[in-house]
Amino acid sequence: MDVLIKGGWVILPLLFCSLVAVTIIIERITFFRNSKAPEKAERVLKSIEQGNIAEAYELTKSAQIPILRILSAGIFEHTAPAKAMEAAAIKEISAMKRGLAALDTIITLSPLLGLLGTIIGMIGSFQVMAVGGLGQPHAVTGGVAEALIATATGISVAVVTLIPYNYFQARIEKETESIEHFATRLEIALEKAPRSEDYENSKKYA
Repeated sequence: MDVLIKGGWVILPLLFCSLVAVTIIIERITFFRNSKAPEKAERVLKSIEQGNIAEAYELTKSAQIPILRILSAGIFEHTAPAKAMEAAAIKEISAMKRGLAALDTIITLSPLLGLLGTIIGMIGSFQVMAVGGLGQPHAVTGGVAEALIATATGISVAVVTLIPYNYFQARIEKETESIEHFATRLEIALEKAPRSEDYENSKKYA
């Protein structure tokens, strides 16, 4: 902490950026951990392929998992499942991206704040040199140390944020591919599956 304090006032916004980044990262990890449901999606498709559309709808209508909510939209709007799932997918993918814009901003902003701290520290050192010459080496090196601490802190925040940010981007791409895969299979299965009376009745009271 003493080292960070020597980095100057720029350390304060950098600490704020790090706290925001950690909060978003923890929230996103929790979100994606609860989003895995390939086995349940396969179960829904199997039910439809067997003609149990009402059962499939019951499995998805109250689900809190993105892929199942998208499948539920397609099953409920069976006259236009593709459009219904497309609309639901846009909403779910937008939810997956929540907070990533802030992480992207922190990755870009942190090194710039560190560079600002570097410039301020170097200006202070040159001012000391201009006033007292080289007779105050400790004051000069203190300004250089402040500059280096700010730079190191800014780069550290950016690096630590960049790794989970890239992971989240890759995870969203994977989830999007999974959504397209299951949505296409659902659309094909609905075209082949018979419309049961139980399913039509379940829609009336949904």
